Amino acid sequence: MTMVRRNSSSRNEPVNHQNAASMDHQGGDFDIQQELARLQEMIYESFHIPLTRWTMVDEGKLLDQLDLIGEKIPECIRKALAVLDQEQEILAEAEAYAQRIIQSANQKAAQILDETGIIQQAQQEANQIRQQVNQECQAIQEQTIAEIEQLRQVTTAEIQQFRQNSFAECQKLQEDADTYADSVLTQLEQELSQMLGVVRNGRQQLYDNSAKRTQSIAPNKTSNPVKKRLQ
Repeated sequence: MTMVRRNSSSRNEPVNHQNAASMDHQGGDFDIQQELARLQEMIYESFHIPLTRWTMVDEGKLLDQLDLIGEKIPECIRKALAVLDQEQEILAEAEAYAQRIIQSANQKAAQILDETGIIQQAQQEANQIRQQVNQECQAIQEQTIAEIEQLRQVTTAEIQQFRQNSFAECQKLQEDADTYADSVLTQLEQELSQMLGVVRNGRQQLYDNSAKRTQSIAPNKTSNPVKKRLQ
């Protein structure tokens, strides 16, 4: 037997304790509130030492009940960890998808020669990349919030804390995705600027060569048809 101190001022009237004490452990899902009520009932049904706050409790039954509660932790904790792993997989898939978009954008940009077409194509692809990233982040955020809301109905403080952490991680994911997309667009803009410089240099070289040939053939003529076309 073990003596425990009873705090009569903090005792709440147990709700449906008789049903909790008589229910079989082998049937139905595990209910932690029910098992805690059973533990409370074991204490209040034990022998109370008169004029004191001490109660004689069967130590074996008390330890067995505590072991049962420890072994039957609700599945919601493992589900919460599974959601965290799933978020990591979603983040890895989003990064891989962004890499594929970048490669496709670079291949398309390499095929564009017209200056106006390059600018329009860059703007269009930039908008598509930002829109796709925002949609994926929004979908991830909505899915995470829905899963957290479902888990919140099963447990209490642990799921609430997990919901806040998951929302912060999803918001950080969106910010990182925006930053990553902006860096990709900056790199694409630099590559397009370099390509535009190559085109301009080629035109200038063509003009210089044409001018040299014109001067060697007709030194007195000042007009140049190539120059007119370039202008």
